[in-house]
Amino acid sequence: MTLTAFSIILAGVLLNSAAQLMLKAGAQSLGSVAFTGASLFSAGWNAATQPWILLGLCCYFVSAGLWILALTRVDVTVAYPMLSMGYVIAALLAWHFFGEALTASRVLGIAIILVGVVVLGRG
Repeated sequence: MTLTAFSIILAGVLLNSAAQLMLKAGAQSLGSVAFTGASLFSAGWNAATQPWILLGLCCYFVSAGLWILALTRVDVTVAYPMLSMGYVIAALLAWHFFGEALTASRVLGIAIILVGVVVLGRG
């Protein structure tokens, strides 16, 4: 894999991870949503007008464009597993910004993912 291809994939993964965190921030501002017709519609409207959610969706859109660009340069069997880096990034940032737990099993999983990404990147 070339440095350019890896950079495109990494930029897409970073944007995708940022989108996850923005959606989380937006969801926290919505609070708990009940599954009834009126409240579901109201929650949908609130979500559609929530700045963090809108920004997160924009990041997803750009990320998808970068993904398509990456697929013009790299086999999907190499590129797709690289998306797992997003879990590592999102988990670390969720721990930092939202105080989510990083248990020993999660840290071990993150380490295994990173080893897999390195192996795939060299293959």
